[in-house]
Amino acid sequence: MASDKSYLDYIMDQLSGVEGVSYRAMMGEYIIYVDGKVVGGIYDNRFLIKPLKSAVQLMPDAPREIPYPGAKEMLLVTDPDDRALLEALLTAAAAELPEPKKRK
Repeated sequence: MASDKSYLDYIMDQLSGVEGVSYRAMMGEYIIYVDGKVVGGIYDNRFLIKPLKSAVQLMPDAPREIPYPGAKEMLLVTDPDDRALLEALLTAAAAELPEPKKRK
């Protein structure tokens, strides 16, 4: 099942305080980036974040879910209404991830 554009719009509105946030549509789902770094995505109308150390610290009880068959587990954001948490998650995740590789 593909994610609804309206859910993407809602999440992007919630993330409007995060600098450098963007998304890309991919096979009916949406990949979320901060400063060009993949931090998570929207899969089947679920906002999932990479299980980075900082994300686990901010959401220690978050359920782990698989975004699609064959993928690694990610953390489910259970309270997407909490803007402060979302901003902290994405900011910390972007700081923890390495810079994206430059394309040739």
